[in-house]
Amino acid sequence: MESSRSEDCSRKPHRLSARGKMILFDCGERSELTFRSLSFAREANAFARAGGGAAAIGGPGTRVHIVACQSATRVQARERAPCVLVREEGARPGASFRYSLLALSGADRPEPCVQFKLPYDMRDNVSILRGPGVAWSHAGGVFHASPRTAQVRQAPLRWSHCVIGELPLREDAAFVLGLAAPAGQGPDEARAVGCFVESGHVFDVGVMMPRHYVGVARCVLVLCADRAGDALSCALVAATSRRQLVAFENGAVKDARRLPFDRPERVQVVDTGRRGCLFVVSFHQGHVCALWKDTLQIASRWSGVSSVHVEDFLGCGTDQVLLVFNDEDGVTEQPLGRFLLTDLCGISYSCGQDGGAPKTPPPPPENELLTLRALEARLQSGMTVLQELRAQARVRDRVLQQSIRSLADAASEEKTILTGHEQEGLSALWDSEEEDDDEDEYESTDEKTPAVSSKPQVDKLWHRVSEERLVVGVMLSTDSSTPLASVSLSILTETGQGSTPAVIQSQVFCLPAPCSSSSSSSSPASTFLEPAAKRSKQHHVGRPTDLNACRLAVTAVARLTPLLNSGCVKCRVMIHYVQGRDVFAIASNPTPVVMHCGDVAVDINHHFQTPLLIKPELKTDETEEDLLSLMALLDHRVLRIHSPDHSLDDIDGWIKKMAGCRRVEVNPQYLLLNSSGASAPMLLHWNQMSPFQGELAVHSSQLQALQFLDPLLAHLPVRCRVQSVKGTRGRGAAQIWSLALEKELVSLREGVSLLLCEEEEEEEEKDRKRKSLEHEETPPPGSPKELQRRREAFQEDVERSETRLSPLVDAGRYRTITQSMSELQLLGDLAALLNTPTALCNDR
Repeated sequence: MESSRSEDCSRKPHRLSARGKMILFDCGERSELTFRSLSFAREANAFARAGGGAAAIGGPGTRVHIVACQSATRVQARERAPCVLVREEGARPGASFRYSLLALSGADRPEPCVQFKLPYDMRDNVSILRGPGVAWSHAGGVFHASPRTAQVRQAPLRWSHCVIGELPLREDAAFVLGLAAPAGQGPDEARAVGCFVESGHVFDVGVMMPRHYVGVARCVLVLCADRAGDALSCALVAATSRRQLVAFENGAVKDARRLPFDRPERVQVVDTGRRGCLFVVSFHQGHVCALWKDTLQIASRWSGVSSVHVEDFLGCGTDQVLLVFNDEDGVTEQPLGRFLLTDLCGISYSCGQDGGAPKTPPPPPENELLTLRALEARLQSGMTVLQELRAQARVRDRVLQQSIRSLADAASEEKTILTGHEQEGLSALWDSEEEDDDEDEYESTDEKTPAVSSKPQVDKLWHRVSEERLVVGVMLSTDSSTPLASVSLSILTETGQGSTPAVIQSQVFCLPAPCSSSSSSSSPASTFLEPAAKRSKQHHVGRPTDLNACRLAVTAVARLTPLLNSGCVKCRVMIHYVQGRDVFAIASNPTPVVMHCGDVAVDINHHFQTPLLIKPELKTDETEEDLLSLMALLDHRVLRIHSPDHSLDDIDGWIKKMAGCRRVEVNPQYLLLNSSGASAPMLLHWNQMSPFQGELAVHSSQLQALQFLDPLLAHLPVRCRVQSVKGTRGRGAAQIWSLALEKELVSLREGVSLLLCEEEEEEEEKDRKRKSLEHEETPPPGSPKELQRRREAFQEDVERSETRLSPLVDAGRYRTITQSMSELQLLGDLAALLNTPTALCNDR
């Protein structure tokens, strides 16, 4: 990602970072270029050799020198590769210089990208850019060479001062900012302008920064850019000769900070993940400082640095800064003898440094005041918690003392006398009787409440005609206590109106309930009931006051060809569903229920309006019907995007910036892309699963999906994998699986507890009988019979303890529990099958 500061290639190798490794280029005595790749080993705290090679450059007697090395994007391969620019000098003095730009492929093989000749030695403002290409300045001119141009081209202006940069765009990205004078005029007439290197188009420098900053800017870094026609908007940072780091946004100054050193040379950005981003500024004579991107506060500074590199060397998904220090004692055996690898957020590896701690400047006085206030608040909170713990400890000690006294009284067969204050402080440890009373109360209330009809209610029936297909939709209200499964629609025509159109596909969509307090199911076609142990007393399933109804939208698509023999056809819409208390009712092959939803009149001459395509900002019933119809008509595919090296960018924000993209207000999770008119709509939904993985649902035709994927692949990070998921599992299937496992665990716990409680009740009954017999004939204290009775009681207690450790249960009851657990495990296996990507029943 960055080039080395080394100037003498004969003594020190050039370094750059790419693909999580360090790559060292060197030119030997012969006409060859050698390179080594080093990867960081955490256990050894050092960089170990991971590969290398050599390539012959030029003919015999040719001397090879390295001009610059830097990582750049290869447009044809769509990857970021390490590149090196070499210069060949012939044996004859005064001959022209031959330059070659080489790129390392994935097989560590140098491949030539650009070759050209110059009559002079290239030295000033050498930059390796996207393409890959080369840009440099010489004698007041800016030149450029790339595979696209196949020759050296010069910018149209003469520059007295210039800075070369690059926009994060696909075309015409390289630019130059500086002071330029028109042809035929002197340097006193120079003005601040900008120019694109490839096309030679001159633009107003005010879109990037104010004009008076151009003359003092020494290096720039463009963070983001967007081009709509001739309009350009961007955000960038620039380091100036006045020891300033200035942040610009759309040509205006956003923030500025004074730098600790002079003569800045390069600005790089470090993405540390959720902890924020850093700007790393390299200066002349080996000085480096790091600043936080949000506040531009100086985070750390270093001196004696040979080169600075930004890469994910640890493979953790975020960037780290590698500082290679000058080796004052000479060349060591290790290629990187003294270095510091850190992100200033907890990661720190060093070699040859004093503890590896970065030199952080002292915090300002206002930070100390804020720290003291925070510590004081934490101390007060800790004192409050300590007082509460002491009060609880006193209560615990009092309860323990009372319990010991009660046990002593029970052992001596004396009655425990409690004072009124002690009786007021007692509370029941078991509330089983209260729970039983509450359950009886709720059961009696449920008996008085009339039963709610479990039959689904048809709220609305609509239809749409699109080209040669008919879409019929039904809006249903169902009760989550009696879920539906295998829901589908059928379309029937009346006798004498032609054949019935065959339904191509039937889909089910889950819609939010009309009331905010209602609990809608996350699965569109079925619902798994929570175990009884998870339901609270205040929210019993099945009560009409709980508003457990959820809305389902069922759509069916049919061809209009059978209906073209008449102008208007009346069709009957029938719904088929399976009703059951459990989501796995479909596994027992139940008889489906058929219900008449209503009639629709299909007129092939009627023109349907689509408010959704015209104005998706509307939030009406018609736009909701249009959205469901589009989802039923368009092909649906899900793309799983995984970036193993870097976190994913804001994909949702990138989609919003596309031309013609607007959010659908009736369902804000969907974005409508309708740039080509009403005949080519596209629905998109981005689901961020993790910082490195997400799923993109695309509703469109196959051609539109391919046209959309081309710019998407160019926007995604390098080495990003895009996989088409044929059968995606939704949140409903995952919830079914989790609830099935929970139901299995709860049933196992309750069954074993009931089995053991029954055995304990039998033991308690035996104890009560034994104690009644003991009270009937009580021997005098101290007699042999009393001693024998206590020995027998002690032996019975020992046997009872051993029995509780390995209890004996009834075989019939154990067989019943194992049978019920086997049935629950079968249902859990079916839920796991529903949750797999190749499941037969997938929820939409």
